[in-house]
Amino acid sequence: MSEYTSLEDSDCKIFFGSFQFDFRDRLEVGMGQKGHIFDVFVILMFVLSVSTITKATESKDGFEQCEHIVKQWASSSLDLEVKDDKHVLQNLLFFLHVPRTGGRTYFHCFLKKLYASSLECPRSYDKLRIDPRKPKCRLLVTHDDYSMMSKLPKDETSVVTILRNPIDRVFSAYEFSVEVAARFLVHPNLTSATKMSGRLRSRNTISTLDIWPWKYLVPWMREDLFARREAREQNGHSVVTSTNPYDMEEMVMPLHEYINHPIAQDILHNGATFQVAGLTNNSYLTEAHDVRHCVLKYQSLGDYVLKVAKKRLDDMLYVGLTENHKESATMFANVVGTQAISQFTGSRSHGDHAAKNSSEQSSSLLESDFDTTYHQSNSSYQKPSQISSAERGEAAKENMTAGKLMDAYESCISNLRKTQSERRVNSLKKIAPANFTKEGRRQVSEALLQEITSLNRLDVELYKYAQTIFANQHKRMLQNKVVTNELDSGFVDSYSAFSWEAIAVAVFMLFVILIAVLFVTAKRRTSKLKL
Repeated sequence: MSEYTSLEDSDCKIFFGSFQFDFRDRLEVGMGQKGHIFDVFVILMFVLSVSTITKATESKDGFEQCEHIVKQWASSSLDLEVKDDKHVLQNLLFFLHVPRTGGRTYFHCFLKKLYASSLECPRSYDKLRIDPRKPKCRLLVTHDDYSMMSKLPKDETSVVTILRNPIDRVFSAYEFSVEVAARFLVHPNLTSATKMSGRLRSRNTISTLDIWPWKYLVPWMREDLFARREAREQNGHSVVTSTNPYDMEEMVMPLHEYINHPIAQDILHNGATFQVAGLTNNSYLTEAHDVRHCVLKYQSLGDYVLKVAKKRLDDMLYVGLTENHKESATMFANVVGTQAISQFTGSRSHGDHAAKNSSEQSSSLLESDFDTTYHQSNSSYQKPSQISSAERGEAAKENMTAGKLMDAYESCISNLRKTQSERRVNSLKKIAPANFTKEGRRQVSEALLQEITSLNRLDVELYKYAQTIFANQHKRMLQNKVVTNELDSGFVDSYSAFSWEAIAVAVFMLFVILIAVLFVTAKRRTSKLKL
């Protein structure tokens, strides 16, 4: 039933879809005739039944079609070959940065110490300007999803990522959206703020508004903040009565409103799963839109996406956890850091001449057709032996070890966090008394927390799976350390034993030589006396 209008004396009509029934003649005969009323009732019930059956059939057909689309995508994704040894760092490192997981600290405090700027793929974090084909491109750090692998040589690429508890990640995304949007409140109105953003971007300056997913979330929140500020001004700066910063609607969009908005539904919820699966609205895959549409429409189909995302995690070189910060950083230094240092330091004995020749060969390759040659050859990615001394990161130049790298990391994040904290405080002053803290989060109701959990069902399951992977990684790292220590200890013991044996043999030989000399000397003296 698509539309209904009530009976009137002058114009009595009922509409059901494309069916129209005119009862004017019947009313003139008399509404008292029960037979006619019964006929109308039967017709109405028939039309209603047909409409219901039609909708059910369409719904069933729609689900089956979507199920076919999602299954086909999942099957092709799961059939991809896995590298022989996923624990070995390849020539290109792809850091798949899930937003609000602490990946920025890894980029600045780990990776920029391991890889020189000249080895970074251009314009990381900015999809429109990323060029993974750059000669000697060895490091790609971006919010782009796993579909970026379609642009990279799979056999020569190692992928790493960090995941976070989904509830905390939603909180952090909400807070960061507000924080960045609040910076624009220095402008008198939204028009002025938008024009300023446009002028900055026209100068080829990269801002948060150019980066996924903030290019969607921040403008939406910015518009909302300006609307609420105008409402307060019109109302004469009404007093804020709420003490809960996550439900202070006079100042900022409440959290419950934020998580139920279509934009958040499309981008934020289960965002980690979609990103690892390569199905965000920023995906490079042509079929991503259809798969996303089907999964968002029929939630049960999300299990296929979850299965693919789990396999992707299995195939990664490293999976960290935001909540296990210290352990994750230590593992990254030992698993990724030591291999990167080894790759670069192992190339010191090679001259820069080979690197120059290789670079020239790579440049000529890039002049050919990218689609036909790029995925078949890794020539555009220099081998560790082809990196010149000037292009090695500071860690390799300083004979860095995993321990020293961790010390440098701790010092770096301390300064970075201080700067980020100051900027956050200054931004949130513009929407005071709203202030996001750990204490403020405790005021959020249990019902809202449960709703966030339900909306992020796939991310919750993926995070649990990541915790298992993390535990296995940690166990393997400790085992490798034990083996390394045993080998080092055995070498020292063997060397010590060899040293003492050598000394003993040398002393014995000297003793024998001394006896021989004394014997010969005594014999000569005896011969002289006889003469």
